[in-house]
Amino acid sequence: MLKGRTALVTGSTSGIGLGIALSLAQRGVNIVLNGFGDVAGPRAQVEAAGPAGLKVGYHGADMSQPAEIAAMMAYVEAEFGGCDILVNNAGIQFVAAVEDFPPERWDAIIAINLSSAFHTTRLALPGMKTRGWGRILNIASVHGLVASAQKSAYVTAKHGLVGFTKAVALETATTGVTVNAICPGWVLTPLVQKQVDARAADLGLSNDEAKRQLLAEKQPSLQFTTPEQLGELAIFLCSEAASNVRGQAWSLDGGWTAQ
Repeated sequence: MLKGRTALVTGSTSGIGLGIALSLAQRGVNIVLNGFGDVAGPRAQVEAAGPAGLKVGYHGADMSQPAEIAAMMAYVEAEFGGCDILVNNAGIQFVAAVEDFPPERWDAIIAINLSSAFHTTRLALPGMKTRGWGRILNIASVHGLVASAQKSAYVTAKHGLVGFTKAVALETATTGVTVNAICPGWVLTPLVQKQVDARAADLGLSNDEAKRQLLAEKQPSLQFTTPEQLGELAIFLCSEAASNVRGQAWSLDGGWTAQ
């Protein structure tokens, strides 16, 4: 049921977003990538993951800019005929105590991690409703369910994203569109690797020991969740089996939120 559909995955040139894009491509879903940095490499990976004839596009919209988001959604409509699967994954992080938190960093995190999902969703929903089918997956975080110190903006944005997910799921409850959130724990993305590197440097640890300590603080499994695992969960939430899964915040966190 997924082959030939089109997915827009924001923040998909690396990490979780790329992992989800690859899983969708393997099922024959056409992909629109979005993000900064190297584009050619991720695009080649996605093309290679899918069957012959898979269509892969890219739009470099800055997810903090509503006008650029609107241009990206228009691109998906013009080049692919619309967005069937919307994965709101774009995100940034900054760590500081609230009294030291730069206001511009707060504004950027709220814009990219939360408001961008509103802008993509409001533009994708009319077409999904018209076609009678759609999947919206908001990549939140365990920090959409619980908090950590020095991450006030990120925690606020991710809690907001979970709330947004629930509200839109209720608005679409009698339609063929489902809206859910995925809440990963520690995933060894470039964003998390920066935190590992900082911990190693600050405490004089090896990178492996810094990873172990990071996991031990929060994630009982002592294992990182992988982008591939998140991709497979996304496939399930897009499937017919999940057609009545609505408004859920699905944790994949090694036991973090079970504590």
